[in-house]
Amino acid sequence: MYRHISALQQVSRRTLSSSVRREVENKVPGKQKLFQEDNGIPIHLKGGAKDAPLYRATMGLTIVGTGLVVYELVKAAFPQKKA
Repeated sequence: MYRHISALQQVSRRTLSSSVRREVENKVPGKQKLFQEDNGIPIHLKGGAKDAPLYRATMGLTIVGTGLVVYELVKAAFPQKKA
């Protein structure tokens, strides 16, 4: 029983320690080079194939939100008369 608790303590100490298990590659210089090069692509699309659908979804949500705001403002400006 004590052996299992000791092993558990040792494993938990290893996972919570500040030592690094593996090296993590620094991707920042590569991303800086990609985003700073002048290739005619807009900055919001330079990230790759996943940027185009994200951009379109963002613009779609913005347009829908703007439409809802305008609708609510018009509805508030012209209240319905009670019969």
